[in-house]
Amino acid sequence: MKIIDFHTHIFPDALAGRAMEALKKNAKGEYMPVHDFTLKGLIAAMDGFGIDVSVVMPVATKPGHSIKNLEWGREIASDRIVPFAGLFPDENWKANVDAAVSMGYKGIKLHPEYQNFIVDDPEMIKKYDYALNKGLIILFHAGYDPIGKEPFKSNPKMFKRVLRELRGGTIVAAHLGGQQQWAEVEDELAGEDIYLDTSMGTEYYGKDRFKSILAAHGDDKILFATDSPWSDAGVEIADLKAWDIPQESLEKIFHSNAEKLLNIR
Repeated sequence: MKIIDFHTHIFPDALAGRAMEALKKNAKGEYMPVHDFTLKGLIAAMDGFGIDVSVVMPVATKPGHSIKNLEWGREIASDRIVPFAGLFPDENWKANVDAAVSMGYKGIKLHPEYQNFIVDDPEMIKKYDYALNKGLIILFHAGYDPIGKEPFKSNPKMFKRVLRELRGGTIVAAHLGGQQQWAEVEDELAGEDIYLDTSMGTEYYGKDRFKSILAAHGDDKILFATDSPWSDAGVEIADLKAWDIPQESLEKIFHSNAEKLLNIR
């Protein structure tokens, strides 16, 4: 079965070592990477786990990172690597979104905790709306992150409010709609017009919760993802295949939903 990993992270080779050490420190020992954050490391992991395509999600933690991320993304794009635009939500948002569109990007990655914004802030919703109506997908980190403190800057109720304000477009809430917030995901987001990715991952929400959310949300808006290198794709793939999920649903989750969103085959 073809597998597309919709949520991965790497850095330019010159930055990967420092980035890995900083992110390991931020993770406070909760998560350990399974590769070295380089493109070569990601490709080797993909080969080992049987993953055909990875979507790379840069996070711009400073305004000056946006253009650098766009330029680097074009360098790494290939038939196996689909880069999203790592943009910082600042006063240059519209110009940077326009640049991403002109360069052929398919989406943007945003991280409320690292970029210090509240997901349902009205000014942020205006930014989302601009990008979405340019045809870009937006993938959000959702829920708990070791770098953040409660109350976290995103949760399922916030995403539901965002959906009510948008004028269309495709958004993805990572970590099955909210890391460590899955009861609320089931109550607030199941059945809504939002994609959920499976990243970080099966060992946390488990079989029963996943199957319950899948039944309530439907299999058309679930995307396989790992948050690589922060989880073991082999474990996550094996879990999903062992959870008595119909083959047709697995095909959608592992690749066909992503193929439709990304317009790839």
